[in-house]
Amino acid sequence: MDRSSHARSRRIAPAVALAAAAALTLAGCSSSSGGKKADEEGGSGASAGKANTPRMTVALVTHQAPGDTFWDIVRKGAQAAADKDNVKLVYSADPNAGNQANLVQNAIDQKVDGIAVTLAKPDALRSVLAKAEQAGIPVVGLNSGLADWKKLGLMEFFGQDESVAGEALGKRLNEDGAKKAVCVIHEQGNVGLTQRCDGVKKTFEGSIENLYVNGTDMPSVKSTITAKLKQDSAIDHLVTLGAPFAMTAVQSVDESGSKAKVATFDLNKELTGAIEKGDIEFAVDQQPYLQGYLAVDGLWLYKNNGNYSGGGEQPVLTGPAFVDKSNVKAVAEFASKGTR
Repeated sequence: MDRSSHARSRRIAPAVALAAAAALTLAGCSSSSGGKKADEEGGSGASAGKANTPRMTVALVTHQAPGDTFWDIVRKGAQAAADKDNVKLVYSADPNAGNQANLVQNAIDQKVDGIAVTLAKPDALRSVLAKAEQAGIPVVGLNSGLADWKKLGLMEFFGQDESVAGEALGKRLNEDGAKKAVCVIHEQGNVGLTQRCDGVKKTFEGSIENLYVNGTDMPSVKSTITAKLKQDSAIDHLVTLGAPFAMTAVQSVDESGSKAKVATFDLNKELTGAIEKGDIEFAVDQQPYLQGYLAVDGLWLYKNNGNYSGGGEQPVLTGPAFVDKSNVKAVAEFASKGTR
C-alpha cells in the first residue's frame, strides 16, 4: 500500500485492534540524551520473537532538549520495537522547531521507510511533513500533537490527551484540598505543556497561575521557583510538567521554607523514589516507553500488513494514569530499569 492511498484506505477500513501492545517486550538497550545530529541506535538486546520481515529504516525525530531524560524512556520503547521488528532506528532531536523540521527533511533525503515525529510546535512542521507525504514516506505522530496529527496528514498518533490529563490533575488537587497553585511551564510555545496547565485551570476550584522557566537551565529553574515561593507564602501546590523539574521544585520548596506540595506530570526512577518518600504527592504518567514502542511498531505494521492503529481515525491513548503512594512500588520496579 503506497503512502498516497492511505488517507482513503483508513476511512473505509474497520478499526484495527492494537495487537502490538499485547506483544510488548522490554529490550535491554541503552539510551542517552538526544542531540541535533542523527544518532543510529544499536541493535543489542533483541527479543526472542524477532521478525523475519525485510529490514526497514525508521527515523524518530523529537523536540527533546539536551539533558531531558524523559526522552530516554521514549527511545528505549522505540528501540525495543525496532529490535523485535528488524528495524534500523535512527534518532535525532532538537527543541528548536525550525531545526526539528530540518531533521525531518534529513530523514526524507535519506529515503527512510517511515518517520515518527513529535508535534510540539506543529505549524513549524507543516511544510516538511507535506514533503514527506509527497515522497511517499508514511509518518506517525507521538507524544505531542494530538489536536493536529490528522490535519497534518499523519497516519496515526500515540500519546496522551494533554487537556484531559490536566483536567484530571486539577480534580486531584481539589481532592487534596489545594487552594492556590502554580503551574510551572519549562518551554514556551510548546502546545502540549500549555494544554496541561489550561486543563488544570479548567477543573481546579482554587486559584492558579502559570510560571514560565527556562527548562534548559536547571539552576535558573530552581531560582525562579524559589523566588516565587518566597514572594507568595499562600502557594500550597506546585505543578510541574516533567520529572526533572519536579525534583528541582522540591529543592526550591526546601530552600524557600515554603510548605507547598509538589505534583507533576511524567515519571522517572528518581521521581518514584521521591513519591515513596513523600517529597512529591503524585505524578500523571503518560507511559512514554509505550509511545516510542507503538510508533515504531505502527510503522512496521503498516509496511508489512497495511494496518492502521485506531483505524487511522482515532488516536491511541497511552495516558493519563496517576502514580502515588498507593501504587508507586509496583511502578518503581519498572522505573528502575528506565522503562517507566
